Amino acid sequence: MLELAAALVFLAVAGGTAFLVLWFGARVRPLDRLQPPKQVVSGYLPSPGLIWHELVRWAGSLAPATPKSLPLLKRRLIRAGFRDPAAVRFFYGARICSTAILGGGTLLVCLRLYVSSDHLFPLTAGGTLAGFLAPMQYLLWRIARRKHAIEKGLPNVLDLMVVCVESGLGLDQTVVQVAAELRVAHPELCGEFAVMNLEMRAGKRRVEALRNLADRTGVEALRKLVAVLVQTDRFGTSIAQSLRGHADYLRVMARQKAEERAAKLAVKLVFPIFFCVLPSLFVVTIGPVITRLVRDLFPMIEKM
Repeated sequence: MLELAAALVFLAVAGGTAFLVLWFGARVRPLDRLQPPKQVVSGYLPSPGLIWHELVRWAGSLAPATPKSLPLLKRRLIRAGFRDPAAVRFFYGARICSTAILGGGTLLVCLRLYVSSDHLFPLTAGGTLAGFLAPMQYLLWRIARRKHAIEKGLPNVLDLMVVCVESGLGLDQTVVQVAAELRVAHPELCGEFAVMNLEMRAGKRRVEALRNLADRTGVEALRKLVAVLVQTDRFGTSIAQSLRGHADYLRVMARQKAEERAAKLAVKLVFPIFFCVLPSLFVVTIGPVITRLVRDLFPMIEKM
C-alpha cells in the first residue's frame, strides 16, 4: 500500500506540473504582441462596466482631496499610464468603493457564519483596511509592471533609433518614426515618445521635453538615456554613436542582472528541494525497505 501511495503522489505531482506548464505556455504567445488590439463594439444598452464607471466617478467626486498628497498621487498615476485629468477622482472613487465592498462583505460573511462578537470587529476592520489599501497596491503594481516593460523594450528602441539617425533623420523625426513603428511591440515606451513629440510641437524645448520624459516614467535607464541625449545635444557629438553605446550598456546590465539571478537560484532551490523533492525521494527509496521490515521482521520479533 505504501508503494501504491508513493506512486499516486508522484503521478499527481507530475500531472499537475505538466498541466500548469501547458496552460501557461498556451496563454503566453510572443506573436500576440505584434498583433493590433481587437476592437470591441459595445451594444445599445449600458453595460455593467459603464454603470460601474459612473458609480466610481460619482463616489470620487464626494471624496475630499488632500492637497499635501495630491502631487505625489498625480505623479504615480502618470507613471502608471493614467493621464486622464479625472484619474485622481477615479482613484478616490475606487478606494471608497473597495473599502465599502470589502468591509461590508466581510461583515456579512462573519454574520452569516455566526462569528462571535470578539472576532467580528477585528475581521471587519481588517477587511475594511484591505479595501482601503487595495487601490494603492494595484497602482504600485502597475507602475512596477510598466517600468519593467519600458526597461525591456528600451534596447530594441535604441537600435531602431540608431538605424533612423544613421539614415539621415534628425532626433525629432527619429522619435516620431520609432513611436509609429514600435507602437504594437512596445506600446508603453512608444506612448511616452509620442507625448514627448507633442510637447515639442506645443513649443517646449527638446531638453525640457526629454527631462519630462524621464520624470514621467521614473525609469533609471531612461533617465540615463536622457542625460546622454542632453549632453550630446549640448556638445554636438555623434548621436548614433551615443545611442549605440548606451544600447550596449543596457544589454550588458541586463546580462549581469540575469547572471546575478542565476547565482541566487541555487540558494532559492534549497527550500523547494527540501520540502517537495526529498520527501517523495525518501518515500520511493526507503518505503519498500520499511514495508519489508514490517512484513518480515516484526512477525519474527513477535514469535520470539
